[in-house]
Amino acid sequence: MKKHHSQQKYLHKISQKRIDPPALTGAASLQQIVEEAFLSYNAGRMREACKLFTAKMLEPNVTVGLSLSGALTPAGLGISALVPLIEAGFIDWIISTGANLYHDTHFALNMEMHQSRPGLDDLALRENQVIRIYDIVFDYENLLGTDRFYRQLCRSEPFQKTFSTAEFHYLVGKYLAAREDAEKAKHRSFVAAAYRAGVPIFTSSPGDSSIGMNLAALQLEGSKLRIDPLRDVNQSAAIVWDAKRSKGRSGVFILGGGSPKNFMLQTEPQIQEVLGLEEAGHDYFLQVTDARPDTGGLSGATPQEAMTWGKVDPNQLPDTVTCYLDSTVFLPILTVYALATHAPRKSKRLMDRMEALTKELEAGYLKNRKKNRKE
Repeated sequence: MKKHHSQQKYLHKISQKRIDPPALTGAASLQQIVEEAFLSYNAGRMREACKLFTAKMLEPNVTVGLSLSGALTPAGLGISALVPLIEAGFIDWIISTGANLYHDTHFALNMEMHQSRPGLDDLALRENQVIRIYDIVFDYENLLGTDRFYRQLCRSEPFQKTFSTAEFHYLVGKYLAAREDAEKAKHRSFVAAAYRAGVPIFTSSPGDSSIGMNLAALQLEGSKLRIDPLRDVNQSAAIVWDAKRSKGRSGVFILGGGSPKNFMLQTEPQIQEVLGLEEAGHDYFLQVTDARPDTGGLSGATPQEAMTWGKVDPNQLPDTVTCYLDSTVFLPILTVYALATHAPRKSKRLMDRMEALTKELEAGYLKNRKKNRKE
């Protein structure tokens, strides 16, 4: 009897709550579904992710970074999810593949993207100049028109200098926002929304997209536009260093994996290992991925593994969630849940402070070097 009591005590210690959900009805809200029906397996991780994001990551003293990989904007998730999250102040800085930014521009330029189905005749699509991304189709002219837009824009005088990718995308966002205003079609481009909110958008591989390809062509024309990826490393690290140095916290929200995930997480090794500044790692880690950890790829690497690199604070491991799910399923649900359960936050407008933040990081690094030389 004593043993049974001890077992029951242990069971209740590890239990979050008894599984005894109410029957769902057609009147159930998404919030109810997440909290009352998403109980176990990846649904359980989705519930934990929604709770982590809204209860902890959206606190005023947390700086939230979002990494984007996979073809999310062609599926309309820029309009449906990213723009609302940015406008609500729920995202403070972003690292994205260049492809997501390029396809986001289609929507800003009012180009059409269409739902279709997988298994189409790709040879017939090619012959009819139709591009396919799985079950999304669009006219080849979308690519040509977007290429023309970037080449024409980036030939202009304001672009004839060296940029970090965040600085470059911020300037592009200014023009996309002005175009939305002129056509009275706001809320279509997340790059424009980020400009309005002062949210930096970095691209970890600036040459690896159609935007980079067009900038490379302009270089052959003699353009003075240059992208400095090393400036990105310092600026992104400066954002995290500022968040932690001012006794705030840093949260990372990772959709997919790949280069954007690494670039976001490497901010902490950059601060600790390379610059030698005292730090412990990101405080909150929310990852949505369909990649397995056992293949050794970064996309599937767990927060526990990231901890060994100094990327995640070991004291904050309970505040980490990995949800094995398609981002196109997860992101709309998280967006609605967050907007329904949390009031908008004041934007941190990090782009307005980028120069000052970088100078503070530089000062900390130089002070640390001077100290180490004396030792």
